[in-house]
Amino acid sequence: MIHPLAPISAAEIDALRLAVEKAGLGGEATRYSYVMLREPAKGDVLAARDDLPREVSALLTDLSTGAVTSVLADVSDVSSPALVATSVLDPAVDGVAPSLDEDFVLAEQIVLADPAYVAALAARGITDLSRVKVVALSAGVFGYADEVGIRACRALAFWQEYPTDSVWAHPIDGIVAHIDLTNKTILRLIDTGHLAIPAESGDYLDPAVRGDERTSLRPIEITQPDGVSFSLDGDVLSWEGWSVRLGFNGREGLTLHQLSFAGRPVLYRASVSEMVVNYGDPSPTHAWQNYFDVGEYQFGRLANSLELGCDCLGEIVYRNATVADDLGQVREIGNAICIHEEDFGVLWKHTDMFAGTKETRRQRRLVISFFVTVGNYDYGFYWYLYLDGKIELEAKATGIVFTSGHPGGDYPYATEIAPGLGAPVHQHLFCARLDTMVDGLANAVDEIDIARVPVSDTNPWGNALTRTITRLASEEDAAREADNRIGRVWRISSASTANRMGHAPAYVLHPEGKPLLMADPSSSAVARAAFATKSLWVTRYAPDELWAAGPVVNQHPGGAGLPAYASAGRDIDGEDIVVWHTFGLTHFPRLEDWPVMPVDYAGFTLAPDGFFDRNPTLDVPAVIGAADHCCAPGTSE
Repeated sequence: MIHPLAPISAAEIDALRLAVEKAGLGGEATRYSYVMLREPAKGDVLAARDDLPREVSALLTDLSTGAVTSVLADVSDVSSPALVATSVLDPAVDGVAPSLDEDFVLAEQIVLADPAYVAALAARGITDLSRVKVVALSAGVFGYADEVGIRACRALAFWQEYPTDSVWAHPIDGIVAHIDLTNKTILRLIDTGHLAIPAESGDYLDPAVRGDERTSLRPIEITQPDGVSFSLDGDVLSWEGWSVRLGFNGREGLTLHQLSFAGRPVLYRASVSEMVVNYGDPSPTHAWQNYFDVGEYQFGRLANSLELGCDCLGEIVYRNATVADDLGQVREIGNAICIHEEDFGVLWKHTDMFAGTKETRRQRRLVISFFVTVGNYDYGFYWYLYLDGKIELEAKATGIVFTSGHPGGDYPYATEIAPGLGAPVHQHLFCARLDTMVDGLANAVDEIDIARVPVSDTNPWGNALTRTITRLASEEDAAREADNRIGRVWRISSASTANRMGHAPAYVLHPEGKPLLMADPSSSAVARAAFATKSLWVTRYAPDELWAAGPVVNQHPGGAGLPAYASAGRDIDGEDIVVWHTFGLTHFPRLEDWPVMPVDYAGFTLAPDGFFDRNPTLDVPAVIGAADHCCAPGTSE
């Protein structure tokens, strides 16, 4: 029997397509987006009902008419699937399908066939169109009446000297085409005048750019001669008290389900729900740049096939992923998920002067990761499970910074990273959706700040400090910002169980507290990415409230997702709740980020707080395997 949370299969994708065709909605002009399992309601899954249907949802676009239709298919019997729900969307109000693979080809064909665009290139000395590479980018929403209700994009162009040249080194700046993809025309051609195309190579594989490879590094080998300590039973991963069900879909990529420790639930579902990249260059050819990499480009479909020794090192177990392409056809991504263990330094240590003992234990973590490439940027998402019960998500940003021409001087909105080559300031802001289940369905969230205690009769030396603890009672109260000045954290606690001291078992969300979305509150970016204006949101669980920026993101005017969910004002104190956390990077590019960017990091930690009655790692042995050299308990070197 298929588990109700098992990832979508190839047969189920084929069944979805069959159901669409049977309903008369398929055809040569039909494109499929957001193809994923519609997960049953949490209560039904936890009740272990055996009558739950397998349902697959998708967003259909008819390129010939522009019609956008949301469908839901019952694929329980893949030989006779059927649509059980359809809904026609209004593109002007609800948005349009995310970027399609063919949009990049179509946009290039449109602009290079346009006389005005070709003339603009010629004015820049460009006549060989075969070396012009056009990049189709999501259009956003900026009040253009002629873009309402159609599929639109904006196109920037780059020059490529030779087939393996890095196009990002040679932006053809000062020109942007606003394209109507529905009617295959250019709506507007904005030409602000041209700068010289940066000439310096960005080909970081070229010895002339990189120099001779160093020979000083010696090999590092990570071995586990007795094999790994974790096990996989179908989709269920078990390791040192942890149990987690692995999921994957074409929109979010990796998802974690029913995560528990020693049989006690912690999270029902965890994923990266959305991500916005907002660029801060206000020039006419770049001011519109903001991208939603989950909703507009679909993380899961862009996942890399990971390679041993390059992406993952050590004793690795891989998992493949199954997604659907734009035509609703099955696409298998080999080695999409990497699973391995890592040594992580000292777990705990003490040298006792009275007992004459010295003890050290080593920390270890289980790593579950995947990597995606979205145009110029590459993002890795690493979920870490630790021996002491901590959970961490680390996002790794690398790849190539987006480039533009640089006007010279102290232009405040971009760094000149090579002669004439600019890299605009920008932000990468992620939103993790954490469907919490700390010791059960009923959870509550407290905001906890460090507080100074004034000098008084009870604090004569002024040394006291304490905490202020504020219970978040409703969704409207729970849109909060991090504050590192007072060490703000959020405690997610059980409302139905108690630890041995009589307090509620909890997990505490420790934010990094970095800047949120810095665009002006009146901007289009803020309207559409309102989730990124707050570090924390807490909502009541609802099966279909999955998306921080709303279900359909591309060309949506804004207000969807978390603002809409939270506006219901539902009670969240001791209820079945979802915690949403925004985190990320504000990137002022450096010279060191060119021509390829070293990894930058962002993330958060969930740490147990009263979830265990004492340190849960007292039973970790001092020596693990004959090759280790830690002292045996109670002995000295």
